[in-house]
Amino acid sequence: MSAIARVANLRFEYPGVRALDDVGFELERGSVTALVGPNGAGKSTLLRCMAGLETPVSGEIGVAGVDVLEAPRDAHRHLGYLSDFFGIYEALTVRQCLVHAAAIHGIEMVRAGQAAERAAQELGLTDRLEVAAGTLSRGLRQRLAIGQSIIHGPELLLLDEPAAGLDPEARHALASLFRRLQASGMTLVVSSHILAELDEYSTDMLLLQHGRVVEQRRVQEAHTRGRRRMRIALAAPDERLGALLPAHAGVANALVEGRAASFEIDGGEPEQAALLRALVVAGLEVAAFEEVRENLHDSYLRTVRRETP
Repeated sequence: MSAIARVANLRFEYPGVRALDDVGFELERGSVTALVGPNGAGKSTLLRCMAGLETPVSGEIGVAGVDVLEAPRDAHRHLGYLSDFFGIYEALTVRQCLVHAAAIHGIEMVRAGQAAERAAQELGLTDRLEVAAGTLSRGLRQRLAIGQSIIHGPELLLLDEPAAGLDPEARHALASLFRRLQASGMTLVVSSHILAELDEYSTDMLLLQHGRVVEQRRVQEAHTRGRRRMRIALAAPDERLGALLPAHAGVANALVEGRAASFEIDGGEPEQAALLRALVVAGLEVAAFEEVRENLHDSYLRTVRRETP
């Protein structure tokens, strides 16, 4: 798969603060990247730079082959952006808001109405087209704002905390929308602190910390390399678990918490059986031994712990 976006040597500074420090990465077409990191890590600044709304001190940003810093208006034809504090024209109807957004993106008025109809259908807003935007619920406002961001059919969509303030039902609907957009060929970058929600639809993770990229990888990269993430639980705590696991061939990244532990192991069932046999022979009272799918929360915590001195 080819890259839809490339960022290289990106540096951005606020007075007295370096928000982005030599940031570089690529985004594959059709991926959904979870942009994660603690508050102040530089996530919103990065998205604004990629959207051509902030000018970095140095670096390069390319979207669909267009230099964002040199030709931001050209780049806007290929990308959509939704900030964490978005605005809508409350006095306008949903249809008028979408048509206005289409016109801003250079869509001719004769085609703007058709684009508004398509966006409304995609967002589940067809029955609200003649309703004033100011009367919509928070969840429907969010859908309208996303509709305005994708009205021109962008290849890349950048979303900053899109689920903030939404109830569980609205968040579920938003996750379903993101999966549909990905299925249509769109590439998404979603910044959020709700890792469980990101886990529903993300294919990749990009972790920022102190303005630097700490890790970028496929969510299930370990599994695709032939390495499995496992969990073991003992009937009673045994201090030997922390020493026996990493000493076994093929075991890596073991994390022991009380009488349970998670770890990665190379290979398949034969290697898992050999490890289980070794632990039982050593006298450990194994109560559970299973393969687990590492979610974003687990991956995030593991990486942060590894990077923290």
